[in-house]
Amino acid sequence: MTHKELVKAAYRWVLGSTSCGMAIRELASGARNGEYPDVIGFGAGMSVLVECKASRSDFFADRKKLFRQYPEMGMGTYRFYCCPTGLLTVEDLPEKWGLIYVNEKGKNRTIFNPYNGNKSDYSNVWSNGFVANIRAEQGIMYSVLRRLHKSGHVESIYRNGYEDVEDLRQESLLTTPEALANEKR
Repeated sequence: MTHKELVKAAYRWVLGSTSCGMAIRELASGARNGEYPDVIGFGAGMSVLVECKASRSDFFADRKKLFRQYPEMGMGTYRFYCCPTGLLTVEDLPEKWGLIYVNEKGKNRTIFNPYNGNKSDYSNVWSNGFVANIRAEQGIMYSVLRRLHKSGHVESIYRNGYEDVEDLRQESLLTTPEALANEKR
């Protein structure tokens, strides 16, 4: 199973088995802490990080990273490893990490969730997570929102709440960076 296949399965898992309303996968964002999550999802006041490992050597190399040695530097209130079925065991995991298996058909299954007493995926009461590096997480969110803004997609969030997007644009509430630059000329 490839890393890319694991990332797709982990992305589906975050959106389907957690209370995250949005997720991002493999985004090069220039994170200040050097961490580039395979998948990170965001919910109200929390985040779920999933690191995908296609080999044991990759898993053990991950442990050497500074933000793994000092968990407060890492992203994710709740953190999981995702791997092919049987590659890792619960005993392999660092303290407070969960484990997701992906079978040969690409179906994911939570093997261990330390945040909900190891109940079903759909138990939405999770606790005892990490203190996440909020600054690094905000850096990812900023990168995503900036890309959406520059491409003109942020405007679409206003269409349901306002009758005339053009009126808002005239009031400079929905101005793209390019339009602002033109106004200054």
